Amino acid sequence: MKNLFEVFWVFLRLGCTSFGGPVAHLSYFHDEFVNRRKWIEEHAYADLVALCQFLPGPASSQVGIALGLNRGGILGALAAWLGFTLPSAILLILFGLGISDFAVSADIGWLHALKVIAVAVVAQAIWGMSVKLCPDKERITMAGLSCVLVSLLPGGWMQVGVIVLGGLAGILFLRKIPTLPSRPLDIRLSKKWGAFFLTLLVGLLFGLPIVAAALNSSSLKMFDGFFRAGALVFGGGHVVLPLLQAQVVPTGLVSNNLFMAGYGAAQAVPGPLFTFTSYLGAVSSQAPNGWSGGLLCLCAAFLPAFLLVFGTLPYWEKLRDFKNMRYAMLGVNASVVGILLGAFYHPVWTSGIVSAKDFCLAIAAFVALVFWRAPSWSVVLAGAVLGALFW
Repeated sequence: MKNLFEVFWVFLRLGCTSFGGPVAHLSYFHDEFVNRRKWIEEHAYADLVALCQFLPGPASSQVGIALGLNRGGILGALAAWLGFTLPSAILLILFGLGISDFAVSADIGWLHALKVIAVAVVAQAIWGMSVKLCPDKERITMAGLSCVLVSLLPGGWMQVGVIVLGGLAGILFLRKIPTLPSRPLDIRLSKKWGAFFLTLLVGLLFGLPIVAAALNSSSLKMFDGFFRAGALVFGGGHVVLPLLQAQVVPTGLVSNNLFMAGYGAAQAVPGPLFTFTSYLGAVSSQAPNGWSGGLLCLCAAFLPAFLLVFGTLPYWEKLRDFKNMRYAMLGVNASVVGILLGAFYHPVWTSGIVSAKDFCLAIAAFVALVFWRAPSWSVVLAGAVLGALFW
C-alpha cells in the first residue's frame, strides 16, 4: 500500500508540472525515475520507451502505466495513470463546463515560458540518454539517420519504421559490443494474462460497434468511438486530433468552434494531450455529457493503453532475453534517441524558441538542470514565475 501512495503522489506532482507534450513527459520521467529515484535503470527505460513508441496510443502515458506496473503491479499502474492524468482532465472538464476560461487566456507570459523550459528539459534528457545509449560512432550514426528520417518524413508510421530499421541495424552492425546490460522489469503478469488482455482488446475493437448498434445506446456508441481512437492511432496526442474531429464534429456531438477552442485549451494544461477527450465528452450536445460524459470518454480513450501495456510487457520481457533481441535493442535505443532529437527540433524547439530572450531562458534552465542538478519541477515553477513577470 505504501508503494501505491508513493506512485500516486509522484505521478500527481508530474501531472501538475509536466508541460510540453509527450517528448517532454518522457524527459520528466527520465529525470524522476532513472536519475533521481532509481526505479528503473537506463537501458530498461530506453527499452520501455522504444516499446511504447512502437505501440499505438499515447506513448508517454503508456510509459507511465508501465512504470507504475513495475513499481506496484496493476494497482500501481492505475495509480500512476490517475496521478498523471487527473489534473489536466479536471481542468479541461471545468473549462468545457464554462466554469473557467483560464486555459485559453493563459496563452501568453507564463505559458510561453513553460514551452521554453520544456526545451531545456528535453535537451537534458536527450543529452543524458545519448551519452549512455550512443557511446560509439555506429550508434551515433544510427541516431543521426533516424533523426533525419523522422524530421523529413514526419508521422507515426515513420517512427515505427525507424524503430524496426534500428533493430535490424543493431543485429547487423552491433555484434562487437561487449556488454549488453538488460536488467529485467518487475512485471507481475504472466504470459497467460498478457494473452487475456490482448484478446480483450481485440474483442472490444470488434464487439463494441456490434453491441452499441444492437442496443442503440448513445453511451456505448460514444465509448466505442473514443476507444477506437485510442487503440488505432500512432504518434500520440497530436495525431489523434483528426480521428477525434471526424468522430464528433460531423455527427454534431461537438461544433467545430468548440472543438478548436478545447484543443487550444488542451495545449495550456500539463499532462497528456489525450485528456482532450474529457473536454469533448463534457461539451457533447447529446447525453452523456458534463462530468459523466467527460469521464466516460477519458476512460474509453485510455483503456487501450492499459490493455496494450498489460498484454505486451510479459512477452516483451521474454524477448529481451534473446541474444539477437538484445543486439536489436541497442540499435532500437539509438533510433529512439534520434526520434527524440527530431521531436526536439519540431515541435519542442520551434514552438518554444522564438526570440533571443527565449534562448537565454532555455540555456539558463539547461545549466540548472544538468550542472546544478536542480529538480525539474523547481525549474518549471521558476520558469512559470519568470514568464508571468517578464514575458
